[in-house]
Amino acid sequence: MGIVEDIFKNKTLAGLAIGLGAAAVAPKLIPVVGQAVKPVAKALIKSGFLFFEKGKEAAAELGESIEDMWAEVQAEIEEEHTKSTLAAPVEEGEKTS
Repeated sequence: MGIVEDIFKNKTLAGLAIGLGAAAVAPKLIPVVGQAVKPVAKALIKSGFLFFEKGKEAAAELGESIEDMWAEVQAEIEEEHTKSTLAAPVEEGEKTS
């Protein structure tokens, strides 16, 4: 019993034993784990792709809304400028007569 206890007290040997055990079991577990993980990974990728597409659509709609507002603001500014330009000579004409 003393030898077994000495082996497990020495962390290097315990680590080596765990590593060898994992190396022996890994080839059998990797295909099983791979088959289980693949559908989950595909679902995550698909969800990410759909989320990205929705984001692109939302960004395009937002850009379109901003362009519409920009055009409206420009039209309002031009209209105000036109009104003030037309109103200014009339006011000056009234002052001079």
